[in-house]
This record gives sequence, C-alpha cells and structure tokens, in this order.
Amino acid sequence: MVVTVDKNAGFCWGVVRAIDFAEAELKNAPALYSLGDIIHNAAEVKRLGDIGLSTITADDFPNIPRGSKVLIRAHGEPPSTYQKAIENGIELVDATCPVVTKVQERIRRFVDKSFQVVIFGKKDHAEVIGLRGVTNDEAIVVLSVDEALASVDVAKPTVLFSQTTMDRETFYKIAKALREKVISLEIGTIEETAVEFHAKDTICGQVSGREKKLRDFANTNDLIIFSAGRKSSNGKVLYNIAKEENQNTHFVEDPSEIDWHWFEGMKTVGITGATSTPQWAMNDIKKLIEERFISEKV
Repeated sequence: MVVTVDKNAGFCWGVVRAIDFAEAELKNAPALYSLGDIIHNAAEVKRLGDIGLSTITADDFPNIPRGSKVLIRAHGEPPSTYQKAIENGIELVDATCPVVTKVQERIRRFVDKSFQVVIFGKKDHAEVIGLRGVTNDEAIVVLSVDEALASVDVAKPTVLFSQTTMDRETFYKIAKALREKVISLEIGTIEETAVEFHAKDTICGQVSGREKKLRDFANTNDLIIFSAGRKSSNGKVLYNIAKEENQNTHFVEDPSEIDWHWFEGMKTVGITGATSTPQWAMNDIKKLIEERFISEKV
C-alpha cells in the first residue's frame, strides 16, 4: 500500500501568520489569550494550549487582568471588540488575515455610500460576524440563491460580498440571480431607473485555487482520508469536493475515528485536509496507517 500526504494541503498563509504571531508572543510571555479557537482544528488548539494559549470570548474581557494580551485570530473581529478591549485595558495582538481585513475595508466603503450589503456566507461564522459588525449588523447573510432572492430588496443600491472560504460557483449563481432580478425590475418600471448592483468576489484565491488540485489528488488515489476540524467551514467545502471525485473519501477529526475496514482492497491512500489542518496531523495519520499495515505483514 502506498500512502501519500497531499503536498497542497495544510495551513493557508493567513493561518500560518496567526500561529506565528501566537508563538512569537508566547516566547516572551507566560500566557496569551485567543478570541475563540485560533483555528478550527482541535489538535492544533491543544498544542498551542500546552504552551500557554488560552481561548476566551470578548465577554471575558472584564474577568482577565488589565494589560493582558489577547490575540485576534485570522477570522477577524467586529469593531465592537476593539472598543471593548480599550474599555477593559486589553492589549490586542491583531492577527486578522490581511485578506479578511481587505474585505472589511471594502465593505466599509459601501456602507459609507449607504449601500445594502449582502454577504454570501454562514451568519454565525467568526469571519462573517466581523463582516456584519462593519455594517452595524445590518448586512443580509445568505447561503443560497433562494435565500438571496427572498431576502434582498434589489430596488436599493446593493453590493454582494463573500465570506473568504465559500465556494465560488455558488457565489456567481447568487450574483447572476440578483443581477437578473435587478434587470427585471428596471424593465418593469415605467420611469427609467439605474439601480446599482455590484458583485465583489472576495473568496480567497488560495482556498479556491485548491479545488482543481484537490480533485486531481482525489482521483489519483483509491482511498482519501480527509483530516480537519468539524468546525472548519473550509474543511466542509473541501471535503465535499474530494467526495464528489472519490466516493471512498472519509472525514476524520481525530485519527481514532479511522475505520480500518475502509482500507480493504485499497492500494493507494491519499491524506489531505483543510487550510486549518496542520501538516504534522496529516503526517501522523500517514505514520499510523503505515505502521498498521507493516505490523500486519510482520
């Protein structure tokens, strides 16, 4: 049996940057707090927890010592978090992914022009909570074409953005449906109108660029083990892509979830994961599989 770790899997640069921030701070301080899990991967959260990183929420600010350092993870935070930090004497270590920061800035410019903001994403996802905060929580968050058509009033100047880890195909379907609704509205109006509608593709290129490579990887192996945290939005998207290409794709958050019956008759096994899956976790799975089948041969 040949076991291969996907060379294109593992941390995106935004996650690497956030972890670098945390490790650098912990070298010089006995403790550091993170606003929410630094990434959606339980194993990596535990590793960092073992060296002093504690997970909290903004509601915990009054309960930690003034002057404490708190890390803002790659997902970003709403403006209210920064205000709470000031009020409670908290020093923020801002590790927001620059891609997410850019999306926040672009949304703010449209808010300043009184546009209706629509976000393709998951309403309670950490990144989207931050994006909603920029709009004073007035953004309309949708997950499908039907939701968008039902909830968006295209008679208002409207702009569509995306959570950075969503799938591009659905984003463009939503954009097309809303644009067609605008055109229909304009045709049906007696007076000439010029309703403004913009669709801004803010899906991370590193995330979307993985799709083709993942499909190729899934197709070149008999069995795929997809390693990711169950909280990972990106993990769910990428897992489904792998599953589309190879029905012998199995999601595991922890190596203990591996069912050895999956391997019966398989000659090639591929191990891949989300942008929040550490390389060491995939290598550990590879080692576990190889040791299992080497011991069986012996």
